[in-house]
Amino acid sequence: MDDGRAASLAFLNVERSLNGKLWRTRLTDERTALAISQKIGVPDALGRVLAARDVSLDDAEAFLDPKLRDLLPDPSHLLDMSASVDRIVAAINAGEKVGVFADYDVDGACSGALLTRFFSALGRDVMVYVPDRIAEGYGPNAPALMKMKEAGVSLVLTVDCGTTAFRPLEEAAGAGLDVIVVDHHVAEPMLPEAIAIVNPNRLDETSPVGQLCAAGVTFLLIIAVNRALRDAFWYGEGHNEPDLMSMLDLVALATVADVVPLTGVNRALVRQGLSVMAHRRNAGIAALADVARLDEKPEAWHLGFVLGPRVNAGGRVGEAGLGVQLLTTNDPDVATGLATRLETYNSERREIEMAVLDAAMAQAEQQASGDTPLIFTASEGWHPGVIGIVAGRIKDTYNRPTCVIAIENGLGKGSGRSVPGVELGPAVIAAHQAGHLVNGGGHAMAAGFTLAEDRIRDFREFLSDHISRQTSGSVMRPEIGIDGAVSPEGATVEFIEALEAAGPYGSGNPRPRFVLPAVTPINASIVGTDHVRCFLTSIEGGQRIKAIAFRAAGTAAGDALLNSRGAALHVAGHLNIDTWQGNRQAQFVIEDAARAG
Repeated sequence: MDDGRAASLAFLNVERSLNGKLWRTRLTDERTALAISQKIGVPDALGRVLAARDVSLDDAEAFLDPKLRDLLPDPSHLLDMSASVDRIVAAINAGEKVGVFADYDVDGACSGALLTRFFSALGRDVMVYVPDRIAEGYGPNAPALMKMKEAGVSLVLTVDCGTTAFRPLEEAAGAGLDVIVVDHHVAEPMLPEAIAIVNPNRLDETSPVGQLCAAGVTFLLIIAVNRALRDAFWYGEGHNEPDLMSMLDLVALATVADVVPLTGVNRALVRQGLSVMAHRRNAGIAALADVARLDEKPEAWHLGFVLGPRVNAGGRVGEAGLGVQLLTTNDPDVATGLATRLETYNSERREIEMAVLDAAMAQAEQQASGDTPLIFTASEGWHPGVIGIVAGRIKDTYNRPTCVIAIENGLGKGSGRSVPGVELGPAVIAAHQAGHLVNGGGHAMAAGFTLAEDRIRDFREFLSDHISRQTSGSVMRPEIGIDGAVSPEGATVEFIEALEAAGPYGSGNPRPRFVLPAVTPINASIVGTDHVRCFLTSIEGGQRIKAIAFRAAGTAAGDALLNSRGAALHVAGHLNIDTWQGNRQAQFVIEDAARAG
């Protein structure tokens, strides 16, 4: 971005904050914001938030009240859906043993749980297999598929994986094992051998719902199977029709945790799923919330930052299948035991993550000062289970696509995270096709790959060139988007509740970020290991607001909060409602700061 353009978009003229970021004004159309506020009678701040997310005047009311019945597409529009339904219905009617091969992350666990719960409601059991991240790696593998066949499975559904599993699916077909792939990752021009491949991101697909995660695609599949069974008069004496809407808590958890865009149908799925989750009908999710001390109505950020990491922990550093077990049990005692084990694994994951993050960040700092379009870190001894999290943290810090590679015995396992405007998954697939990788794939914002250690340099050069072409060679400056300014007096519980009408917030629909202009931190202190807590008040005094800056100790912004000595700061972040002992008060979550004046 050129300096003139940056200056024109800089909120409060902050072109470089204490953490080195441009504060970019999100709203570029003040007239639409005002028109939305006036037409539908919402606060000006909410009108600004909607307009900044490109919500038109005509669509504003529907955006605030997304209806699943209006946004959920007919599942049959997806390629291979009919073939999938026919084969699954045949298996149900014949009493065949069905297997589910689920990826080890949250999306895979939720997808596997959806199928397990659906088949269980039909009176059919399924065999679920979740590969070990370290020993087996991502996606279907031939030995696991053969084990499933030996156990009597005749039909396998792969969920959140399988689109690029050419060799394993070829071997499965050769052994007489039918496979249906249910996935959302970007495909290659050629597809593997399978009965059907249901994936809105196939290159020959024209589906408008490419933003769905695997659990979203799986939900469409069970809708289609359920409809086929109903049309065949399968439901009746001895067969009760499952309540599919009660399973939307699983879809919501996967959608948020997999960081797919919260736009269109995904917003409706998450909003309805959060409503289901609030009733605590899923014993596993309820137990997980309890061990995480989540005692308030769940919001989207809870799924991404509280529940999701705990489900993931088993696959990252513990037992890969724990997530599916937790999300499918109906026994509260069993659920509590599983959730407790996942909580332990999550604590272990955090310790491992911090060690890897410190080492990877040291490499990243050296690269970030240059004009490279990509942060690329690699080392022996890093735990492959946390490299995705580390890549995300580095990406957030420097606003550049980031790859982190763990090397062991001459083989590198890598994970990448991207930024808006750079599609990482297709770039990784292109590298695989060019011969730089053993395997690899992903979607726009995230990718995974495996490569020989001696090909790391070639892969880095290939990826950097690919990304440079996407960005036209421009260096992506670290920046954060700002929706407006608010005073400590205006940051009320009622103000926050009004903004929630545009939620759920997440990828593609970012949580509103505001600036408290010219405020003074008071009573600042470090809590936990590296969080900074304080109160913020205007320089004239008056109303103060509780604030916290997570992982800020040791950063420039954190140091400024701790050592302000009465100096005024512009403080950027988002608002939430802090609930403590039945009391609700506004809290400001600080993300960045700049000198005032």
